[in-house]
Amino acid sequence: MADVSTAEETSADHLFPIDETPARRVHSLLHRYPALSPMLVLVLACLVFGFANSRFIQPTNLSIILQQAAVVGALAVGQTLIILTAGIDLSVGAIMVLSSLVMAKLVSDGGLPGIVALLVGFAVAVVAALLNGLLVTKINLPPFIVTLGTLSIFTAATLIYAQGMTISLTPGGVLTWTGRDISLGGFHLTVGVLMMLALYALSAYALRQTAWGKHLYATGDDVEAARLAGIRTNRVLLSAYVVAGAVFGIAAWILVGRINGADPNAGLNANLESITAVVIGGTSLFGGRGAVVGSLIGALIVQVFDNGLALAGMDPNYQVLAVGLLVIAAVAADQWIRSVKS
Repeated sequence: MADVSTAEETSADHLFPIDETPARRVHSLLHRYPALSPMLVLVLACLVFGFANSRFIQPTNLSIILQQAAVVGALAVGQTLIILTAGIDLSVGAIMVLSSLVMAKLVSDGGLPGIVALLVGFAVAVVAALLNGLLVTKINLPPFIVTLGTLSIFTAATLIYAQGMTISLTPGGVLTWTGRDISLGGFHLTVGVLMMLALYALSAYALRQTAWGKHLYATGDDVEAARLAGIRTNRVLLSAYVVAGAVFGIAAWILVGRINGADPNAGLNANLESITAVVIGGTSLFGGRGAVVGSLIGALIVQVFDNGLALAGMDPNYQVLAVGLLVIAAVAADQWIRSVKS
C-alpha cells in the first residue's frame, strides 16, 4: 500500500499540475458539449430580433421559420454523418432533387401509385449516395473530389430526366402528405417538420447509444487508430454514406410535400446550406467531434437570421453577409478548441 501511495504522490499529475484557467474550463465545456455554443447564439439571436420586432416571436412567424428549415435541416442530418467521418458531401442537394423528380414524375407521367414512386425515389437517393461511398472507400478518392464530380453528374441527370419541366402534384396524395398542415396550439407546422425532428431524434440515439455511432466517431477522429483497434473503417465509412442517402431520400419527400411537386431548379444552394448548418452547429470539419442536434440548431440559426433581418428591413445582402460571418466564426471556434486541447 505504501508503494502505491508513493506512486500516486509522484505521478505526473502531481509533479506537473494542470492550471485550470478560465480558457481551459471553457474549452473543456465546449469540447464536451459541441452544441452549447450554437445554442447560445440561437437564444441570443431570438432575444435580439424579438426586441427589435415583436412580430418575430409570434407563433405564426416561428412556425414559418421551422417550415423553412425543414428541408435543409433534414439534409443536414445526412451531411453530419459524413462530416463526422472527416468527409464532406457536395452532392446532397443534387441527390435530393433527383430523387424528388423521380418520385413526382413516376406519379405524374407514369401513373404509378404514390407509395411505389416514393420507394423508387428513395432507392435512387440511396444508390446515388452508395456510389459516393464506393468511390471513397474502394478507390480511395478524397470525398471532396468525389462529391464535386457527382454533383455535376447528378445535376445533369436531373436536368436530362426532367427535360427542364417542373411537375405539379395534386395535394392529398402520398407524396404531398409531408406538406400537410398540423396545428399545435398557435403553431402551424407540417408533417415534414415533424419528420425532420424525428430524423434528429433517431440519428442522435444511433450516434450516442449504438456501437455503430461510436465507431463512426472513432473513424472520423483517427481512422488509422480506429483500424488498429479492430474497427472495419471502410465498412463504417460506406455505411455512413448509405444511411445519409436514406436521409436524403426522406428530405426529397419533405421537399415534394413542401412545393406540391418537383422542380429541377429547387435546392440550388442546398449543398452549401447543409454544410453551413453543420459547421455553425459545432460539428468539426476535421471529423470525430460534434453532435447531430447542433446541425438542427445551425439550420435554425440561418433561418432566424434571414427572417429576423428581413423583419428589421435589412438589405438581403446583409443576410448573406451575416451567414458568412457565422460560418467563419464557427470554424475559428473549432480551431481554437482543438489548439487548446493539444
